[in-house]
Amino acid sequence: MKLLYAEDEPSLSEAVVDILTYHKYIVDAVYNGEDAYDYALSGDYDGIILDIMMPERDGIEVLCGLRDSGCKTPILLLTARTQIDDRIRGLDAGADDYLPKPFDMGELLARVRAMLRRREEFHPDLLSFGDLTLNMQSGTLSCGDTEFVLPRQEYRLMEQLMANRNIFLSTEDLLVKAWGYDAETDINSVWLYISYLRKRLAAMNSGVGIVSKRSIGYRLEMPL
Repeated sequence: MKLLYAEDEPSLSEAVVDILTYHKYIVDAVYNGEDAYDYALSGDYDGIILDIMMPERDGIEVLCGLRDSGCKTPILLLTARTQIDDRIRGLDAGADDYLPKPFDMGELLARVRAMLRRREEFHPDLLSFGDLTLNMQSGTLSCGDTEFVLPRQEYRLMEQLMANRNIFLSTEDLLVKAWGYDAETDINSVWLYISYLRKRLAAMNSGVGIVSKRSIGYRLEMPL
């Protein structure tokens, strides 16, 4: 899972990033609200942790801007214990949870896990892109009158490509998202299964293609 963490206090940021990384999260750390907003919109994050008190834009402003821009990524707010009004405003503006500072690292991890579980619960049953539809209950990929029940690993890779269809996903991101942190495999598996899916799409006569961008990653595209 990939997280964005916005905190302007360097020592706290370093400590939190260390503990999250130790627990197998991928973390991008930023130190002001402007960067938090830009990273959140341009990156592919499973969850966002926002401190309220930050320079340039505070966490509430960033939260409101993200929700107004259509960002649905779960957001956990970090607040000072005396900022009760900010907690209320944050929840009303679309925050998924809040955690008062100072906090216990164990509780932070528990809040992050709960936030990410809620995100997974709200996935739709169907994902669509171009002429393709992926049924997330049956694992069936369909195009017109043609459909296949995808093998498990092909399904997990296609699910990530369709769920993040407007974003280039790096080989490393796909490896983590589709195989998991503890998978005993390497990036060669991603390349192999990308080739399987390309052959699958060709056999279905789909107009959707899996395009690659050197040193950046893969995404789905539908020719105009």
